[in-house]
Amino acid sequence: MRGLHIVGGNQLTGTVTAHGAKNAVLPILAATVLCKHSTIVNCPDLSDVAVSCHILQHLGYRVQRQQSTLTIAREEEGCRDVPPEWMRAMRSSILFLGGMLARCGRITLCPPGGCALGGRPIDLHLSALRQMGAVITEEGDTLRCTAPGGLHGAAVQLPYPSVGATENLLIAAAGTPAETKIIGAAAEPEIIDLIAYLQSCGAFIEYQPGGNLLVQGRRELPGCLHRVLPDRIEAATYLAAAAITGGKITVHANPAHLAAPLAVLRRMGCSITAEENAISLAAPERLQGAGSVVTLPYPGFPTDLQAIFMALATAAEGYTTFTETVFPRRWAHVEELRRMGADITVAGSHAVVRGAPLSGAALTCTDLRAGAAVALAALAAEGESTVTAISHIERGYADFVPTLRTLGAEITLTEV
Repeated sequence: MRGLHIVGGNQLTGTVTAHGAKNAVLPILAATVLCKHSTIVNCPDLSDVAVSCHILQHLGYRVQRQQSTLTIAREEEGCRDVPPEWMRAMRSSILFLGGMLARCGRITLCPPGGCALGGRPIDLHLSALRQMGAVITEEGDTLRCTAPGGLHGAAVQLPYPSVGATENLLIAAAGTPAETKIIGAAAEPEIIDLIAYLQSCGAFIEYQPGGNLLVQGRRELPGCLHRVLPDRIEAATYLAAAAITGGKITVHANPAHLAAPLAVLRRMGCSITAEENAISLAAPERLQGAGSVVTLPYPGFPTDLQAIFMALATAAEGYTTFTETVFPRRWAHVEELRRMGADITVAGSHAVVRGAPLSGAALTCTDLRAGAAVALAALAAEGESTVTAISHIERGYADFVPTLRTLGAEITLTEV
């Protein structure tokens, strides 16, 4: 099992270009089942992307990678189910449901796996697809999904702007030759990127007032060439790495997608300059507590940065409070940060952090973003730290260790 050895205390300085967004490319790869041929540019080399490629190959698609470009072509017209081992490998595997129902009218799969972040039911996905004519029965750990006569258009009201449910609906609607209205859709940049891909493939998708989407799908989409947008979560992680170590950094990404995290960094004392496609940060001599941080759907503060910014708060002077509204039990990283001396009190969906000196410790990654958070805390801690179970980090960060080393971190891969 691979791990990390980190010696804290080095300031991180330099320039980073964000890879393609994990949370954009995974739904786009799921949507390629609607197409004969697609070329996806700026595709990060992540373990979750590899799982998506394995699923596509099993479903009858040829997948070829050349550097950061994936070429996906349908070779078999038949329909297959997704094997349980691939479904359980990542959360985003559920996004193949909408596309395969639209194209084949049936699919059998099991509930998805991925990071354990507390309750993340797929009920919204299932109830939304049922409104389009899907018949879904749950038999133990198996979901048998059919669409007798094919999916049909519908006006689907989402009770919450769920990113995953919005993506599954968009994909299913794009492959259904009818009009579907999605009411209360999520509006994350990754959703907009999926829409851009589907539009380029030939689906008609119209933005309507109030956050609604109108989709006119087609039975067969020809496909397209699409460039994935930069990863805002990765970009913010490297900004945080420079901030927690007292360094300076320029990250090439879209600052418009990071308004809420940048506001928190400014409250913590960081000097930030935003250009069209770049963000420069200079850390203060000592970070200050950020006050209140509340996770919310976009354009609010992203839940995927909660753990990473909590690591920042542990090294800051003063108090920071976190309210987790998206995944209220997303606190697995707290115990790991406490091993380093962090002063964190958790009550329900709230956590209060008082800055305190951090010391190196033996740590483990409990999920993707928690793993990045403990690695950043170790970079700022006094002494040496070890981090195990880094397969979690590799699910969402390409070239994590080489990038940090280039910025000046003393970090090495180990076999444990």
